[in-house]
Amino acid sequence: MRIERYLRNVTFWHMMVGILSLSVGVTYGLLQVLARAGVYKYGGFVYDTKAYYQGLTLHGVLNAIVFTTFFIVGFLYIVTEVSLKKKLNRGLVYLSFFTMLIGTLLAAWAILTNNATVLYTFYPPLKAHPLFYIGATLLIVGSWIAILNTVITHLKWRKENPGRLTPPPMVAVHAVYAVWFLATIGVAVEVLFFLIPWSLGLVKSINPELARTLFWWFGHPLVYFWLLPAYLAWYFIMPRVAGGKLYSEPMARLVFIMFILFSVPVGTHHQFSDPGISNTWKAVQAFLTFMVAVPSLLTAFNLAASLEYAGRVRGGNGLFGWIKTLPWGDYRFAGFIAPMIAFIFGGISGIVNASYNVNQVVHNTSWIPGHFHLTVGTASAMTFLTLSYILLEKLFGKKPWSKGIATLHSYLWLAGVLIFSWGMMQVGRAGIPRRTHLGLSPYIGAEEKVFMIVSAVGGTVMFIAFLLFFVNFFITVFKRPEVDSEEVDLEFAEAYHKEDGNLPKVLDNFKFWIALAVILIIVSYAPVFFDVFRATYGVPGAYSPFSPSNLIR
Repeated sequence: MRIERYLRNVTFWHMMVGILSLSVGVTYGLLQVLARAGVYKYGGFVYDTKAYYQGLTLHGVLNAIVFTTFFIVGFLYIVTEVSLKKKLNRGLVYLSFFTMLIGTLLAAWAILTNNATVLYTFYPPLKAHPLFYIGATLLIVGSWIAILNTVITHLKWRKENPGRLTPPPMVAVHAVYAVWFLATIGVAVEVLFFLIPWSLGLVKSINPELARTLFWWFGHPLVYFWLLPAYLAWYFIMPRVAGGKLYSEPMARLVFIMFILFSVPVGTHHQFSDPGISNTWKAVQAFLTFMVAVPSLLTAFNLAASLEYAGRVRGGNGLFGWIKTLPWGDYRFAGFIAPMIAFIFGGISGIVNASYNVNQVVHNTSWIPGHFHLTVGTASAMTFLTLSYILLEKLFGKKPWSKGIATLHSYLWLAGVLIFSWGMMQVGRAGIPRRTHLGLSPYIGAEEKVFMIVSAVGGTVMFIAFLLFFVNFFITVFKRPEVDSEEVDLEFAEAYHKEDGNLPKVLDNFKFWIALAVILIIVSYAPVFFDVFRATYGVPGAYSPFSPSNLIR
């Protein structure tokens, strides 16, 4: 498939914006974990509020929103054209990119000038400058333009290919965008109808509980927006890298459809400790959260079977002999298998978060960042970094400057995040809160301080791994091309169990599954909003962490 030069360049700039944002976010992440461990003092103060929370906001927004959104949109452009062998609309590609870029710059200005130190969740009564909210809105609108472009292209493909099933990688693309679009409806309502008018002074009060509920409509499904592109790579690229086949194509299709259904109506499990919402509807969304684990368990089976097939093709014998024959030294395989290993632990800890009673032990503690650095912080981020190498080769003919370094930093990141997350989870079980700079607090015990230092060690190892990637990637960018990149093949894996004429047509009807997902959202969220409107109310004014009484020096 020949990808036009403009799309290669636009995809490259999606990667560049994402990776440069990640580099800033990772740097602030290192400073935070060192500060919490008492190793580094922001601005020479024990507790410099402005520096610490500004860094925390940059870390969350740049890593979790900017990096992921830009990279995912660029990557899915290439998957769409290669899968459908159909061109996207060039004008919409440019419009999407520049809309997202302008939004990012506006929000970045607000954060960098300390006018939007409201953290990644931007809960009111923390108030940001209007440009932060407007910038976030433009970022989302830009991504919606990319969705529109993809849908239009797919509809044209359907018209030209009546009766054909959607190619499996495109099923994953539609799942990613369906989850994202349905999720961003909640945060769009929050920002457009509440936060922007409030920040402009058009309204004098805001309901924090309503805003939190709208945010978590978006906030947890966002996890699957991050993860599903990684799943796409694990399903359709990794088996071929390993030298085998995808075990089951129909199972892969079912998994992505299940994520469309169950990803969005789960956000209330982040509000188990919030007043105003009945336990009944918290329990309903807890159950639906467990339902999201089902496609992940199917994925674990499918990918394990795919890797076993590859290992046996490569000469592996016995019950586990196939494992050692896998290409552990291949930078692409290392960059996929390491985040998969991390995700096993991320998934297990996620079950803890979703369990009502156990959640009360770890709610809003350091356990939570320990958990999500295993998921988005590794399973998604490291997979995206590996895909950046692959895209440089496929789109521009540039292989990694050092394949050894590319392999090393994947395993080093894995080691670092396992150390970091273990330390964070241990202090979380002890009740140490997340986000807050507590490295020098006198009431924290010696054991907890030790685990904070463990977290700092793990975070430092992760930072070193990222530095290795950063240097290797940018040297690769400035290399001369080594191979012909006119024909782009993303190496989608062939399936052992392929789709056949017996596959129910309903599994290829995205309108049906999205409509069913909307019904499920209404059923699960309408009573929640009824409870919130009945039991909570707006509060006047805004809170600033920078008032003199909140500065402890």
